[in-house]
Amino acid sequence: MAFGVVFFVYFSVTQLGGWWGAACVLIFVWEACFRTLYRPGGWACWFGIAVSVLVLVAFKYWNFLVGLAPPETAGLHWAGAFLPLGVSFFTFEFIHYAVDRCEGKVERGSAGEYLAFIFFFPTMVAGPIKRFQDFAPCLRNPSPAWALDWNRGITRILTGLVKKFAVADFLTSLTDHLNAADIARADRWVLPVWLFAYGWKIYFDFSAYSDIAIGSGRLFGIRIPENFDWPYFRTNIAEFWRHWHMSLYKWLVDYVFIPLGGSRGREKRVCRNIMIVMLVSGVWHGAGLNFLVWGAWHGVLLVAHRWWSGRGRGRQEERRSLISRAPGWLLTYLCVNIGWAFFAMDLPTSVLFFRRLLGG
Repeated sequence: MAFGVVFFVYFSVTQLGGWWGAACVLIFVWEACFRTLYRPGGWACWFGIAVSVLVLVAFKYWNFLVGLAPPETAGLHWAGAFLPLGVSFFTFEFIHYAVDRCEGKVERGSAGEYLAFIFFFPTMVAGPIKRFQDFAPCLRNPSPAWALDWNRGITRILTGLVKKFAVADFLTSLTDHLNAADIARADRWVLPVWLFAYGWKIYFDFSAYSDIAIGSGRLFGIRIPENFDWPYFRTNIAEFWRHWHMSLYKWLVDYVFIPLGGSRGREKRVCRNIMIVMLVSGVWHGAGLNFLVWGAWHGVLLVAHRWWSGRGRGRQEERRSLISRAPGWLLTYLCVNIGWAFFAMDLPTSVLFFRRLLGG
């Protein structure tokens, strides 16, 4: 807990928001104090969820929403807006705890355990998104296999560092060209190279942070959930999402998809739920219309895959030969990388990218 506070304050002061950013540590203090009121089925849980959502909206989406409003609301623009360190991740962990307390799925735990959970610095900035019911037992019963944890923790951290500095940062030399000026004057054949490079860059970059966080957790005898499991080698879009950013995927399923009704009910309602979940995923990644389009793109892909599977196609893929599964892998890989165009660039730039790619 103590190191988490120092980590948050130091990097807030030096990089994110200055002393105002550091003052956001009070959000954690509020959460730790107010969570004592959480009871199964109680009103406080819903109030805590609302506060977490408001914190996320205020810091991350306020200016974006004001920009979509009529011009007369321009005076509401927050000129000094900043993002508190890890706000997207710690608010989702707050919401998880409040929802699970409301449903009686998690115990309250001691104040020290909860503070250690929300201030755990290895996962604070880029996840993976933890669950309290998995984290608290590690504090109460530390792993006796210290030598094994230390060995695997250091190995995992080194793996993450290699991914980040030897691969992701190298690919950045290609992905930096995904801007309007370079796209407008580039040769047509170079454009897909840049886009595919971005797909691998974001994988190695994000999975590197996850490796470092998971390895750091092992140094303390704490098991952090896995976040990536060879997602680019999956043969359909549903499998891709089960293995890409897995902690976020499971969070969205448990706290958005299932409360909306999940896979129950008529097919149109299920498809609506899928689209909502993917739109939430899009805006969670960033405040911009391009992220909404990226989420909608994946929502359409998932709905199309559901329709295809429902017609008896795409079943028993695990029993098919490697060659017969290759078309599904190639189609999934291409569709995912097409979507990265909307993730990597703002909407006008991504439109320019596709115009140049398809029309020369």
